[in-house]
Amino acid sequence: MIGTSQKRHILKTITWRVIGTIDTVILSWIISGSPTVGLKIGFVEVITKMALYYLHERFWFNSALRNSNKRHLIKTLTWRIVGTLDTMLLAWFITGNPMTGLKIGTAEVVTKMILYYLHEKVWYKVNYGLPSRGNTI
Repeated sequence: MIGTSQKRHILKTITWRVIGTIDTVILSWIISGSPTVGLKIGFVEVITKMALYYLHERFWFNSALRNSNKRHLIKTLTWRIVGTLDTMLLAWFITGNPMTGLKIGTAEVVTKMILYYLHEKVWYKVNYGLPSRGNTI
């Protein structure tokens, strides 16, 4: 049976993936000049990023780091490293051009860090799946 903290992480995974996919599709379309490329990269990322994000959330749920601002900043940075590498490799594979992958990944660093930080701040205020705020975050 899935525990309440796992349900929380699944819901966070889904909400972040919707935001992240829209950002990836738009950036990939602008950089590649092809809406089809943007959609292909976004579609494949839904699968890879949801798995990676869920694992990232589970790791951080068990983290000893409790200070919310420091924690959110470090989570943002570690997720961005994982996410950017995934995007760069997928874009390279889909377009066949490593420079396109690099350009998309570089553009994402800025947009995704801002969006992720805001997503974390919103979710920090949501109590869903937390039996006791003080013991889990």
